[in-house]
Amino acid sequence: MPGRTWELCLLLLLGLGSQEALPPPCESQIYCHGELLHQVQMARLYQDDKHFVDMPLSSAPDKVLQSFRELSQAYNHSIPKQQLQVFLKEHFQDVGQELQSWTPGDWKDSPQFLQKISDTKLRVWAGQLHQLWKKLGKKMKPEVLSHPEQFSLIYSDHPFIVPGGRFVEFYYWDSYWVMEGLLLSEMAETVKGMLQNFLDLVKTYGHVPNGGRVYYLQRSQPPLLTLMMARYLSHTNDTAFLQENIETLASELDFWTKNRSVSVNFGAKNYILNRYYVPYGGPSIRTSKLVPVDLNAFLCQAEELMSNFYARLGNDSQATKYRTLWAQRLATMNALLWDEEKGAWFDYDLENGKKNREFYPSNLAPLWAGCFSDPGIADKALKYLEDSQILTYQHGIPTSLQKTGQQWDLPNAWAPLQDLVIRGLAKSLSPRTQEVAFQLAQNWIRTNFDVYSQKSAMYEKYDISNGGKPGGGGEYEVQEGFGWTNGVVLMLLDRYGDRLTSGTQLAFLEPHCLVAALLLNFLFSLLPQ
Repeated sequence: MPGRTWELCLLLLLGLGSQEALPPPCESQIYCHGELLHQVQMARLYQDDKHFVDMPLSSAPDKVLQSFRELSQAYNHSIPKQQLQVFLKEHFQDVGQELQSWTPGDWKDSPQFLQKISDTKLRVWAGQLHQLWKKLGKKMKPEVLSHPEQFSLIYSDHPFIVPGGRFVEFYYWDSYWVMEGLLLSEMAETVKGMLQNFLDLVKTYGHVPNGGRVYYLQRSQPPLLTLMMARYLSHTNDTAFLQENIETLASELDFWTKNRSVSVNFGAKNYILNRYYVPYGGPSIRTSKLVPVDLNAFLCQAEELMSNFYARLGNDSQATKYRTLWAQRLATMNALLWDEEKGAWFDYDLENGKKNREFYPSNLAPLWAGCFSDPGIADKALKYLEDSQILTYQHGIPTSLQKTGQQWDLPNAWAPLQDLVIRGLAKSLSPRTQEVAFQLAQNWIRTNFDVYSQKSAMYEKYDISNGGKPGGGGEYEVQEGFGWTNGVVLMLLDRYGDRLTSGTQLAFLEPHCLVAALLLNFLFSLLPQ
């Protein structure tokens, strides 16, 4: 998972750039590099490193930098905190000034999916989450367009839904699960605007950056734009929008092929897959030394979708091209990443020349993405979860089994990773595996509902070590909101709403009884009522 090794590292780390004829990495001597950024961050004036780089300028960058140089020289390049604070107050605005609240025009009361939720408390809760889209809606002020040099925010024409908390700009992979929730809320026009923002970024930069700030321009997140388009089309049948943008979707995949491919010699054969890679400076982290399961699963899914898109548009040659790419990647992932004995896929460690067999939910990403050919793989994945003792966690699937104090490790659980496993298992033809998928959904719903009942808030991550509570670890406090958490909850309530309950469920039995209880529960459901 990208999150396993990524932290914001705003002071120094700028991730994903380009080796092709695309714009260079962020050149801002205020928001991306330079003495001003260095002195402010080293002075620790704010609890959150993100705070300063989100502050808009009050005047032109050249003027601000000249004033800073004069101040810095006066103090021999070591400005005291108090003087630095005075300087910032004079030349910068407060965080959030470039955005304004926005109520989506297509928001309406009581979308249809709410009626599918049998449990009254869960239905009321889902309605409250539906209300949160209005709270999380943002649009940019005109000055971000007229004076882009004074903002770290990248201008976008269309309003959007933010994750929440400190994250007041849009993010790439977050937005996929946000869009899933919005589509259930019957807000396809909002989704179309968000899609157009991402497509515009591809046209400008060649890829979708991590998020909507200039300091994210070198970084990306899992490439889910093609899947976003597919989900939008499934709700709207807007073939004209697909036709207008199919080449932009293709250019994003070309970016990954041209700039993020890696050759792996394994078993006397040479395989080509993709990795995350940082071509421009910054600390050396291990991301580029791994061939990640999830990234290649997402690209595999995108190639199959592109084949379907081109076939839909009557372009048989392009449809064949992408079908071939999909088949090649599926075979390569099976040869390099799949482990038949374990029943899961594993990241390939380029440095050590072997698979990394640590547990991560993303090891099952190909199941979620439909990038497999063996119909029995979901049942093998269930055995992998059992063998890894993942079903003993009663409040959610942990992000890893390592306790490092970082947010992408134990005891934290994140909404999108629950979705990867739950929807992956649900693809099985086995009633038992499908029932485990349901029970994992029940666990997650119960954790989210219980915390919401106590805190009246949704969170970006949850601590599942002791009954479920807001998560922690990493470089910042857990954030409220929260876009993708809300989206996953609404998806699960839509899928299993006739069965999910807000009360105590089988998941809270002793762990060794869980699988047997699941099977009994399923058998009882088959009896005449």
